[in-house]
Amino acid sequence: MSLFKKEESKEKSKEIKKPVVKTFQQKFWEFWKNLLFAAVAALLIKTFLIETSRVPTGSMEKTIWVGDFLFVNKFIYGSSSPRNIPFTNISLPYFQMPALREPKHGDIVVFEFPGDRDELAPMEISNYVKRCIGVPGDTIEVVDKVVFVNGKEAPRASQIQYMNSYVSSKGIVNPRIFPRGSNFNEDNYGPIVVPKKGDVINLTLDNVEQWRTIIDREFGKRVVTVDGNQIMIEGKPVKSYTLKQDYYFMMGDNRDDSLDSRFWGFVPRDKIIGEAFLIYWSWDPSIPFSDFFKLLGSVRLGRIAKIVH
Repeated sequence: MSLFKKEESKEKSKEIKKPVVKTFQQKFWEFWKNLLFAAVAALLIKTFLIETSRVPTGSMEKTIWVGDFLFVNKFIYGSSSPRNIPFTNISLPYFQMPALREPKHGDIVVFEFPGDRDELAPMEISNYVKRCIGVPGDTIEVVDKVVFVNGKEAPRASQIQYMNSYVSSKGIVNPRIFPRGSNFNEDNYGPIVVPKKGDVINLTLDNVEQWRTIIDREFGKRVVTVDGNQIMIEGKPVKSYTLKQDYYFMMGDNRDDSLDSRFWGFVPRDKIIGEAFLIYWSWDPSIPFSDFFKLLGSVRLGRIAKIVH
């Protein structure tokens, strides 16, 4: 009897199972479920792990070229939720996770542009890519194009370049240079101390213009005024101000063609997004997208999957 049951079981196992035919409605909802899952996964990766960034200018050449597309490690400096609505200049309130470490000398940092020297905020939200030269508390000085940090010559990036041999002598003032009213130029700059959280700034009529924009940005509005000989913050007389966050000094590797901290000032810690680490795509951005096949033919295969450092 048991032998008969075994034979019957074998026969049933040999039967071909008919495929389950899904209705159109089932297929429809399954498609949207998978699409939603993929979108949520992509959002989580972009929010907490990896950001993408396009390089629009040549300030980091030859380390990074115009037309390179970068992967940015977000979690190393502390991942944050989206800072703005995509493809708009509408900022969003955001939260930031704890950092694995802080930016250090030589890092290639992606950050939200804080604005030109005297701007409270930039006209449009954009990400910049520069090399971290100074961290909070450092003293930065440029002497005949050579960068010194805390009195010692800073290591030079292997791909650093200078576009001309002319040097603006010390004492020649570039009125575009940060801070406002300084006697610096881009080739002979400083010394200047990178501010850190908790620093107490003694405000005077001689230095208030150097600190006005930084203080205003920390409040998110124009708060610094001068009434006669009295400096005011939010209408209250003050003699000092305590900084609320750390700042960093950024420069491009293409030193003579880089608008960087020498021109627009320090980068606040809350504007830092992540560290660039890999080029995932590269082509010639001067070719219009309408000429797609020519643009596709300009792909720089040798730069794809190239680690940046």
